[in-house]
Amino acid sequence: MMFELATLRRAVAASLVGLVMALGAGSVSAEEADNVLSREKVLRDPEIPAMGNPEGDITIVEWFDYQCPYCKKLAPELAEVVKADGKVRLVMKEWPILGPPSGLASRLVLATRYQNKYDASHKALMTTKGRLTETTLRETLAKAGVDVAKAEADMLAHKDDIEALLKRNNDQAEAFGFNSTPSFIIGTFRVPGVLDAAMFKRAIADARAMAKQQPKAK
Repeated sequence: MMFELATLRRAVAASLVGLVMALGAGSVSAEEADNVLSREKVLRDPEIPAMGNPEGDITIVEWFDYQCPYCKKLAPELAEVVKADGKVRLVMKEWPILGPPSGLASRLVLATRYQNKYDASHKALMTTKGRLTETTLRETLAKAGVDVAKAEADMLAHKDDIEALLKRNNDQAEAFGFNSTPSFIIGTFRVPGVLDAAMFKRAIADARAMAKQQPKAK
């Protein structure tokens, strides 16, 4: 379940002021498991491969678009913070809101899960320069070792599951009041906007401090 903290707080640095929300801890009922805003659905959606440390004590969730320049700019810093920390799970939630071919990019990358190429596909598209086209999208995935024809076939074969996942991502983003990419949940905190390495480290430390008050929250 969700609850709002009583006050607005300054998150990470003076330049970053965010509305903070927390995800409830504790056991999960069947009703909560079906709720797209439940802790499990937000932090541990089984349909989304986790990066970083799968057993990490803090989870960072990012809502992103493959055409978002800010997402691409911060991606290397976030990856380095996660690697250096060693105890962070990273969950990337496709939120294709920047027009075509963002939707196709998200669907194809999600389809590459069925050939165990999600990580490679994600990293390849996050390092491309400029706006995507359908041609550059397919070429980039192919260079990353993806069987594009299989990905396209899997995208159709698993259409219902992929669409349901994208809908969950969108429903969560809208419910949290996000209106742009990137946007984050860090531990139990809602942090909209762009962060740098120092801000991520501070937010992770804050999330760990909160987790001590809520031992089962990650």
